[in-house]
Amino acid sequence: MYRFKPELRIPGPVPVPSAVSLQMARPVVNHRGAVFHEKFPDVLSRLQPLFGTKNPIYMITGSGTAGMETAVSNLVSPGTPVLCLVGGFFGKRWMELCTAYKAEVHVLEFPWDRGVDPDQVADFLASHPEIELIFMVHNESSTAVLNDVEGVSRARGDHQALLVVDAVSALGGTPCEMDARGLDVVVSASQKCLMMPPGAAFIALSERARAYVEKSEASRYYFDLRKYEQFLAKGETPFTPNIHIVFALEEALRMMEEEGLENVYARHLLMRDMTRAGARALGLELLVRDEDASPTLTAIKFPEADSFRQRVREKYGVEFAGGQGIHAGRVFRVGHMGYATPLDVLTALAVLEIELKKYGQATEAAERVMAAR
Repeated sequence: MYRFKPELRIPGPVPVPSAVSLQMARPVVNHRGAVFHEKFPDVLSRLQPLFGTKNPIYMITGSGTAGMETAVSNLVSPGTPVLCLVGGFFGKRWMELCTAYKAEVHVLEFPWDRGVDPDQVADFLASHPEIELIFMVHNESSTAVLNDVEGVSRARGDHQALLVVDAVSALGGTPCEMDARGLDVVVSASQKCLMMPPGAAFIALSERARAYVEKSEASRYYFDLRKYEQFLAKGETPFTPNIHIVFALEEALRMMEEEGLENVYARHLLMRDMTRAGARALGLELLVRDEDASPTLTAIKFPEADSFRQRVREKYGVEFAGGQGIHAGRVFRVGHMGYATPLDVLTALAVLEIELKKYGQATEAAERVMAAR
């Protein structure tokens, strides 16, 4: 009996290129020494085109949620009026974080298979001039919805509210354009489209958001971005960083720069369209309509989805993700982000076809292949 080579087709952590993995084996350097001083600011500055900003990028050692909490802890004081746009598990996480920091939380709920409606946001803000912060998710990986961040940003009109965006599963897979879209805070992480292991979050602030942070009376220590700004000026972090993530990021960015960002984004769109066409050709129902579909993962409806995923993992070594929140056990999610190619999509579709055929649920192979092609 042979062991399968694991094939991760989940929305993070993603497979890591060998060239990036090798960077994680480099000798440790002094995080207060000359080598790190020179490398660290340069590597972070190369993230700016992905964020679409000229402002500094800060790195937090921790998960994507650590990055989200960094945003909340620097902005939210007890009683701060905030609006959370909830259309999935991670929109709900914004709400939970703001509640934990004792904000005055307002919530706009959206269906967990549709994008956020900017018109509803505009109507809510018109009747709530006191709102200071809006929290939303760019790519809701629990539902495979890509939200219209630009539309929400425009919906503010002349309203004072800052827009805070979770781009954890979006950055590097779809354009962010932070400055052009008027986004005030953008958070991401290492283990998604950036093709690295978990271990670091990244956050960028607009000038308006930086001014807000300076005057904020929010309680914070480890996540205090004022400290990170002071230390970045001398090429350091205020606390011991994940040194090897910096090495890995340097290589991952080199690969993305070599491919070209426009080509990276086009590849993700291609894999999205292949996955959706192939799934439909297999007779499977997609959770999300085309106009809201994520370029980095696809959610597929399936009865007893968790037992189906287990069979696929045990028989073929291919791992799909389960549903989250209200979709738990009802959908499985196929990741196609970061270190992934159209050939990986064809492999995933082939495995689905083989397993579905055993239950008389699949169409002919030629239809699936032609649809994906």
